[in-house]
Amino acid sequence: MNGIELRLPASFSAARHRLTLEALEPLHLPPFKGSALRGGFGITFKRLVCANAWPCGERCEGGNACPYGYIFETKPPEGSDALKKNEHVPHPFVIEPPADSRAEYAPGEQLIFDVVLVGKAQEYMDYFAVTFKELGRAGLGRGRGKFRVAKIKALDTLTTSDLEARAAELPTGQIRLRFLTPTRLVHDKEMVQDPPFHVLVRRLLDRVSSLSYFHCGERWETDFKGLIAQAEQVELAEARTRWVQVERFSGRQQERVSLGGFVGEVAYKGDIAPFRALLLLGSLAHVGKATVFGNGKYEIERGDGDREER
Repeated sequence: MNGIELRLPASFSAARHRLTLEALEPLHLPPFKGSALRGGFGITFKRLVCANAWPCGERCEGGNACPYGYIFETKPPEGSDALKKNEHVPHPFVIEPPADSRAEYAPGEQLIFDVVLVGKAQEYMDYFAVTFKELGRAGLGRGRGKFRVAKIKALDTLTTSDLEARAAELPTGQIRLRFLTPTRLVHDKEMVQDPPFHVLVRRLLDRVSSLSYFHCGERWETDFKGLIAQAEQVELAEARTRWVQVERFSGRQQERVSLGGFVGEVAYKGDIAPFRALLLLGSLAHVGKATVFGNGKYEIERGDGDREER
């Protein structure tokens, strides 16, 4: 089938690091640990790097020159017309919590999770390491259990050429995705549970183009409308999903905020070939809302049933 060739942004890159935490005291965490890890990291990071930690008001006054300002409140470049109506731009990192629902860790037991850094944010890995070490001294979760960072391991750094090479090995006529963490996809102002292929593609195009522009320094030029039209021809062949309700307490909003979304498997049938690199990148960068907490993580299953190893 003839169609548009999708090429990823040439300058896109992302790195994954694995952190191993060892409990020094009992850790009591929520079943979905992304909210606790992201919340503890954010508060500690701000306290460590900001000269005026809390008087900043609604937004960081330091802008992108402040490590906290860049990581959590990235400002668009001067004269930028991209996302000019949006108050915030996408965070350049993802915390990937363990997929299990374990909530209790005894002293000596380990909590292992990954951090994905996109583009320029890769330069800030030392800040992440120092912050989690300090968070371990301050304590995490209910009761503020203390831990130590036992190990930090760089897993891989993937560029556009790496992703496209791996994507060429994926099936072309049908594909199955396994969503591991709550995934929040919105289409026509409605939350979607069993996403048609074009909805998934729309949200991936949005996310990748924004990450590329704000954190990799490249405006992604491609035929978005044409790609969406092609994606509309791909069939949702199977959906075995369920909705998982997750909440977190927002200190800024002083209220509980939903992180709920769908998990499970979906299978698509049709001309998948043009979208393989985009789907693979999405498995690294996640998709949908609240990705910074680990939402929207999925794996790709190959035609032989094996999963794409990242």
